[in-house]
Amino acid sequence: MGIQPHDSHSHSPSHGPWATIAALNGSERPDGLTGRVLRVLAGAAAEHGVHLDVIPLAEYDITPCGPCGDCNLRPLPCALDDDTPALVDRLIRADGVLYAAPVHGFGLAGVMQNFIERAGVGHLRFERPLANKVAGVVVTGRRYSHDRVYGQLVDNVLLNRMILAGAGFPAFIHDQFAPGEDHEGMTAARALIDRMVDMLRVLLLPHGGREDTARLLSLPRNERAGLLTPVG
Repeated sequence: MGIQPHDSHSHSPSHGPWATIAALNGSERPDGLTGRVLRVLAGAAAEHGVHLDVIPLAEYDITPCGPCGDCNLRPLPCALDDDTPALVDRLIRADGVLYAAPVHGFGLAGVMQNFIERAGVGHLRFERPLANKVAGVVVTGRRYSHDRVYGQLVDNVLLNRMILAGAGFPAFIHDQFAPGEDHEGMTAARALIDRMVDMLRVLLLPHGGREDTARLLSLPRNERAGLLTPVG
């Protein structure tokens, strides 16, 4: 019995979703194992009335970082003309962010690596607009190095001041024998979605939504503010 998506219409409220989680699919194969896992998790989120906005990064134009070298000093967002700003905006408009990526070559898949470099240094570092969003990490792969990729993505979550949801064991999905047969991994992934939804209920509902939770920040938005050179 392989991975089967749950009916996204079951138990979902008729008035539409009350929250959205943007899910980054960082695989070069949008319909591979990572994509199949996200389809299951979209059904799990829908059971709570939450929309999982899956973003297959491989289908977008994301230019690799170039040789300009001024990313850490420039006071303005990256000027490269591609889909990165629009994708960043989707993350900003969401209530939560889920990173889902496979292990490739004992490390993070290139599509996700490329995006977090361009989005992070080129756009997100100025005001940390993802601060206080609920975040989670799912890693897929055959057998090795899930923990290395997980650690890198968790570092990215914390760098952007998001709130990492813990749901017990990390959501590592192994595909070494038969596709879709890692029941323990899928249980951990579904538990992660449940935990993210619980945290969204705690953070959003009592405070009137994402506009109010943004005001809970106590740190400066830009930790490099003192290093930026004013444009004169």
